[in-house]
Amino acid sequence: MMTMREAVVGDRAAVAAMLGRAFADDPAMSYIFPDPTDRAARLPRLFALLFDSDAVGMRLVSEAADAGTFWRPPGLAEVPMTAMLRQAVPLLATLGTALPRALRLSHAIEAHFPDAPFWYLHIAGVDPARQGRGLGGASIRAGLARCDAAGVPAYLETATQSNVGLYARLGFELVDEWSVPKGGPRFWSMMRPVP
Repeated sequence: MMTMREAVVGDRAAVAAMLGRAFADDPAMSYIFPDPTDRAARLPRLFALLFDSDAVGMRLVSEAADAGTFWRPPGLAEVPMTAMLRQAVPLLATLGTALPRALRLSHAIEAHFPDAPFWYLHIAGVDPARQGRGLGGASIRAGLARCDAAGVPAYLETATQSNVGLYARLGFELVDEWSVPKGGPRFWSMMRPVP
């Protein structure tokens, strides 16, 4: 049995580095940072900022921090402008010239959020060296158990088509397919109703 725990501040660097490796070839991250070398350098910094902003919800990690999920609670899927302003300097330093692409992608994602309350599975990742061992599914199931206890459905989107099957096995249903404007990646939106 794999145990997931709440991430603590001391996990920030390890989780950010792990997610940087996990998303190295992700279509959305490749869109934001087209150059692979630049992407490898910037992703851990970006995920460190997301680690901070997603503290409003659940940040679940494996004991060794080689798998994790970030969940935003109902009503807080969109990052408030005040939170963005507090992180403006580190966000600009992290994104640099990628800022317009990152904003375009973020706005497209938010435009597809459901109207009804939902827990938002914002990020799910497993260190590439540990993939295929059930860590990703265990990490997601730990969050889903909390969503179920609260009686609230879960929502996600993925830019990796091969992830759709994994999420379907965990009870998510495909609700939409769409693309980010101006040549951005294709996304699959999925909802998991409360059982």
